[in-house]
Amino acid sequence: MRFARLHTTVGVKVGHVQVGGGAPVVVQSMTMTDTADARATAEQCIELANAGSELVRVTVNLPEAAAAVPEIKQRMLDAGCAAPLIGDFHYNGHLLLTQFPDCARALDKYRINPGNVGTGTRRDGQFATICKVAVDFAKPVRIGVNGGSLNQELVTAKMQENTDRDLGRTSEEIVNDCMVLSAVESTTLAIESGLRKDQIIISCKTSRPRDLIAVYRELARRTDQPLHLGLTEAGMGVKGLVWSASAMGVLLAEGIGDTIRVSLTPKPGGDRREEVYAACELLQALGLRSFSPSVTACPGCGRTTSSTFQALAERIQDYIRVTMPEWKTQYDGVETMTLAVMGCVVNGPGESKAANIGISLPGTGEAPNCPIFIDGRYVTTLRGTCEELAAAFQKLVDEYVETRYARR
Repeated sequence: MRFARLHTTVGVKVGHVQVGGGAPVVVQSMTMTDTADARATAEQCIELANAGSELVRVTVNLPEAAAAVPEIKQRMLDAGCAAPLIGDFHYNGHLLLTQFPDCARALDKYRINPGNVGTGTRRDGQFATICKVAVDFAKPVRIGVNGGSLNQELVTAKMQENTDRDLGRTSEEIVNDCMVLSAVESTTLAIESGLRKDQIIISCKTSRPRDLIAVYRELARRTDQPLHLGLTEAGMGVKGLVWSASAMGVLLAEGIGDTIRVSLTPKPGGDRREEVYAACELLQALGLRSFSPSVTACPGCGRTTSSTFQALAERIQDYIRVTMPEWKTQYDGVETMTLAVMGCVVNGPGESKAANIGISLPGTGEAPNCPIFIDGRYVTTLRGTCEELAAAFQKLVDEYVETRYARR
């Protein structure tokens, strides 16, 4: 199933990737390394790209970070990583982009937050400076409004208007309106500064799902620019995943959103790629994109007292994630493959037959046999330890990929 994009008739090229204009929804993510450490940052950019991130963003906050950007980009290219590199600027972007032209040249897109480019009379001038650098180097920009760093002069004025005119609006409604107004007005200023419409992407991020839905519905009504979608500061683990999916799933199902990021807070030492996997799974769940073979696995119950199906499902999922970067360079359509790892006879055979390759493990009281189904047909029965089952099932997966998806 494919939903039509709403109003985003404008397409923006970010490196070799098109955002909007009818293109598939694009996944992006952001590094959390010190950008001044070019080696570590490039390594994480490559990691994220291999995981499925089609655009990768880095913080450019200090002169040392700006100076490191060309090396980061070159390290990515030397490793065969063509993912466009985005620079995230706050407060001093007008200075860094003009003082470090090699940084401006190496980046594929600039992100500007209109809430912190300056105050008073300096704001418009400093915003325009970044736009003019983008014009000079033929780069697109994202005008990224955030609820947590909104232009306070605008908010104060709208709050006072609400009081003076007794409009009865809540503070949340006023902030939401201010976010949309900031994005629309900043887009007008960017165009007046020389940018074309096909160089501008817009976002209005907040940390509350219901507000995000309301803001983006209004934004989609008021602009035909491509929209970057994401719940900012979503949080950790299950909370971050559920809140992000609840908001973005609604909007994507309505055709709103052209590029997405799932902004998860990782555990200390956690894997930054988890946010990429989450974004890919969200799009795949909605039928908008296919990134990697999907694994159907039952949740377990009193019938599935053995942990074998859990261990097997985890091993197969991990194997796919590790192998997918290599697979996608050799096999066409492998990302559409479906697998099933089931833990008992209730739904096991049915789900296994519905997948390209499925295994139905024995539950409590069942004979210790594991029937294998390929494209709906029973082909063999596996027996043995978890290690033996995993090795045999993985071999079947490899053989299926090689025969079914080999390039002709």
